[in-house]
Amino acid sequence: MQTGYYAAAGGMVTQFNRLDTIANNLANANTAGFKRDGSVSGDFMRLYKEARDELPNASQTTEGARFYNRTMTRVPHIVEGYTDHSVGRMEKTDNTFDFALDREGLFFAVKTPQGVRLTRDGSFTANGEGKLVTKEGYEVLPSDYFESGESISFNSSDTVIEADKNGQLYTAIPGTLQMVQNRKLLILQPEDLRLLTKEGDNLYESPDIELMKPLETSDAVRQGFVEGSNVNAVKEMVAMIETNRLVGMYQKVMDSQMNDLNRDAIEKLAANR
Repeated sequence: MQTGYYAAAGGMVTQFNRLDTIANNLANANTAGFKRDGSVSGDFMRLYKEARDELPNASQTTEGARFYNRTMTRVPHIVEGYTDHSVGRMEKTDNTFDFALDREGLFFAVKTPQGVRLTRDGSFTANGEGKLVTKEGYEVLPSDYFESGESISFNSSDTVIEADKNGQLYTAIPGTLQMVQNRKLLILQPEDLRLLTKEGDNLYESPDIELMKPLETSDAVRQGFVEGSNVNAVKEMVAMIETNRLVGMYQKVMDSQMNDLNRDAIEKLAANR
């Protein structure tokens, strides 16, 4: 009798989880390099259409009817979460240590206390030792890091620093216009983006990061730019309104199931006595 109540309660919890995801997207709408998250809710009709030829019981049978009934009364839930890795808008800053990647699926590599991590946030800076670091202080790694273990650093006399589209850094010889090679940014391209795990500070963990080979010709680095988030605030607000309305609808269903139907049953039982 209370099947509808439990299904509605599950649907409400699903929308609460979706609301958390939307709120996190909106909170990071202005975070450089942030990639929006999304979720997929379970839907019986879609799953049925995709797998109806593989159902364990034949149609028009008692066993089939029981299977359909059990399946249709399952509580809605989040089937999976995903991250949209599409490229965000390019924002010009003209800062020497700001870098952006204008291709999807490419990442800078940084060194953290937990190990090497990936990031799309290229708003770097030079610390007191002259090393190229992130805003959080993590070292930005060069392309030969896994062989040399060294970092990217500059001298106080390096007043002119340039980078090409492949991440090769150049510095000017003091007092001249001649440019010489410095380190090259370590740019990696994971084979399967779905294996990446988001961490704090806009970082990603990859299970096979040390097996990745640096891209020699990424043709994606843009100096003096940062990549904005790919969050569309208007779409997220519309999704938030939709989610709040669905929560209200589920609440009404639960109220109807528990109050109206139970009251009606009690009245009928009382009338038959």
